[in-house]
Amino acid sequence: MITIVIAEAALEMVPKELLNHPSVTRAAERKGKKPEETLLDISYHYAAMKNMENWDRRGRPDITYLTLLNLLERPLNKTGQLTVYVHTLDNYILEIDREINLPRNYARFQGLIEQLFEVGRVPPLGKPLMLLKRGTLEDIVKNVSHSSTILLTEKGKTVRSGDYFPELLKKGDPLIVIGGFQRGEFSKQNLKLADEKISLYKDALDTWIIASMVSHELERAKGII
Repeated sequence: MITIVIAEAALEMVPKELLNHPSVTRAAERKGKKPEETLLDISYHYAAMKNMENWDRRGRPDITYLTLLNLLERPLNKTGQLTVYVHTLDNYILEIDREINLPRNYARFQGLIEQLFEVGRVPPLGKPLMLLKRGTLEDIVKNVSHSSTILLTEKGKTVRSGDYFPELLKKGDPLIVIGGFQRGEFSKQNLKLADEKISLYKDALDTWIIASMVSHELERAKGII
């Protein structure tokens, strides 16, 4: 079983210090919710966020959404050979059931994640398709069985993906970490968790593109496609 983690994801509820900002209250009113019941999203909350610490690494739930769509709809997942986790910047872990059918509408996805942060699971009753708990990236690395931890970063060793992933799979089932933030680098603490740091391209690429490239090469190496 291959594990892919979307790590340090820019996915969080609106923090307390922003709840009364006009851009936050207006956006919440449009959704018929209280400000504290809504996801932080820089598309709506930029005016409130621009003076926050690390504001340019927060408020991008769309990154997680597009990356999950890419991963969960790939043949690698459809054949039951992939497990996906999301680790957030403020240390929550989202456990994702491979059978979940994510909505194709971004607003509906936001609603699901807001429900997840409110009640800790989606759906609230029956078999959980998403679970939320407190935890670090290190907790995932320690508790998930894997042969090695591979971290994708533009500062890593540049590899040819068509050569690298077949060789990687010969050593066992890896845990692959992809950044869920819009710019910058992983924290020093999380960088230390990697057995190997690699780059697939000379320039930075969007998280969902990296996820699709990795999945494609893994599928080829496994003979799925």
